[in-house]
Amino acid sequence: TTMLAYGVVFVLLLGEIDLSIAYLSGLVGVACAELQKPNSGHFLPGIWPIVGALLVGILIGAFQGSFVAIIGVPSFVVTLAGLLAWQGFVQRTLGAAGPIIIENRWINYTASYFFSNTVGWLIWLLVSLAYIGSVLFGVIGKRRHGVAIRYPYLVAAKLIAIPAGAALVVAICNHDRGVPLAGLIIIFFLLFWTYIAKRTTFGRHVYAVGGNAEAARRAGINVARIRIVVFMISGFMAGVGGIILAGNLQSVDPNQGGGTLLLDAISAAVIGGTSLFGGRGEVRAAVLGSAVIATIANGLFILGYQPGTIFIITGCILLFAVTLDTLARRRQAKTGR
Repeated sequence: TTMLAYGVVFVLLLGEIDLSIAYLSGLVGVACAELQKPNSGHFLPGIWPIVGALLVGILIGAFQGSFVAIIGVPSFVVTLAGLLAWQGFVQRTLGAAGPIIIENRWINYTASYFFSNTVGWLIWLLVSLAYIGSVLFGVIGKRRHGVAIRYPYLVAAKLIAIPAGAALVVAICNHDRGVPLAGLIIIFFLLFWTYIAKRTTFGRHVYAVGGNAEAARRAGINVARIRIVVFMISGFMAGVGGIILAGNLQSVDPNQGGGTLLLDAISAAVIGGTSLFGGRGEVRAAVLGSAVIATIANGLFILGYQPGTIFIITGCILLFAVTLDTLARRRQAKTGR
């Protein structure tokens, strides 16, 4: 869910929607399984099935984004058509042949590999140093430009609390089987996409287009290119999620990408704080929202609640988050900010 939610965040920042991500992730998972299948005419060894399948996700994202950006078809319609089409491709591919067992260890490792205790602590050290360095780099950059740090104590608290929290997570993981590779992939993309969104020209252009596309166009931003690239990001992240899901199951079946995966991914981005109206939100919203949904679902299940009750409560939380976003946007419009 988190992987798909990363892509959803970027799409929502534009004020668009991508309803195809769940079955697109399923299609990429099926493509990956087909490419690793021995004795087939398209067999690829090693890590290459993953690379080839991710290219499929990127190309499909570009295809859908082109309809939105160049032709002007609403993203809701384009991606709804994609949802139906990719679901059909998955079912046609696997309907007669049945599930495909994944034997490629690289694919299975994405969900089933756990690092040793020593490597887990080394990863914690490197990630903590990278985080501390990025925060200090930002503080130094602001001071060089004469920008005052409004809450220095809060910055210091974050520098202590986040590495300490990460150490607690590593200790808990090491007490079980170790730090999972899937968790490291989540952290990597969190840091990578946060950097892209906050520290690059492309990221600033995404926020600008989402805030006011016409103003961004007049400022010289290639709005069509930004939209296409964002849908490519969504397709890529859907592919990553699909491959990890396939590795977790060690197989793909005709229901790949179905269930509540789409709703969970969109809900995670929105509950985490990404605006449905574009221009406001952060990449970390994907992680926060996914954590909230998982905590609610697991907690209520442990307490003995039925799945129907869990869906009702999750829906109420989603409605509450969207209502807050709508009221905040209306207040900003009244104050002219």
